[in-house]
Amino acid sequence: MSKPGVLITGSGIGIGKATALAFAKAGYAVAVTDVLDVEGREVAAAIEADGGEAAFFHLDVTDTAGANAVVAAAEQRFGRLDVIVANAGIAHKVPLAELDDAKWDVTLDVDLKGVFRVVRAALPAMRQRGSGAIVALSSIMGVAYGWDEHVHYSAAKAGVVGLVRGLAVELARQGVRVNGIAPGYIRTAQALSVQHSLGPEGLERAAAFIPMGRVGTPEDIADVALFLASPAARYITGQTIVVDGGLLVGRY
Repeated sequence: MSKPGVLITGSGIGIGKATALAFAKAGYAVAVTDVLDVEGREVAAAIEADGGEAAFFHLDVTDTAGANAVVAAAEQRFGRLDVIVANAGIAHKVPLAELDDAKWDVTLDVDLKGVFRVVRAALPAMRQRGSGAIVALSSIMGVAYGWDEHVHYSAAKAGVVGLVRGLAVELARQGVRVNGIAPGYIRTAQALSVQHSLGPEGLERAAAFIPMGRVGTPEDIADVALFLASPAARYITGQTIVVDGGLLVGRY
């Protein structure tokens, strides 16, 4: 029997990379996808070097034809895709006065519509089999906090929560579960960017008011994605799980 298959977007670095490694360790054949070709190939090679099964596919989630082609190629390569982890995203800092249509559109196109494109491409085979799991990445900035100079990001990530709910209801009787993850402060290249996010010093300051006393790691998110895709989460759908070290409930 072939291994279960998973396709993970944005899996060349950060949360996506950690998720690819976690699924490989759990016995999945992993379709590593990213616009970062070098990093993506390195992740796939690392999985194979460790005895796992993986292949890299270049994927820009704003490209509908590309998303359709990559999903089809991954299905052909591995026989099936049991799981989609829609992780690819961007967070560009733009003051409201400078937030024109183009800057708004590019973030929504990647962070929200990019999720839908890849999921849509994978659904026919999942529906035909009557099984599948989808995990989409939102953010605490989409479920609870507003983020100044990132209103387009907050809007997109809130949209992911709505997308998860809508898909979950429509697909539940067809055997496909859909859930989301809303990470808090996670030590990734995105969060470490001084230009677009908190930067290293900001992350350290954040750790002081997180109840668990530390910033999260990509692995903290990857393990939750693995759980949500697994039979252990068989009766969970339409939920967006906050993974933030207690930040939302503890900052007052």
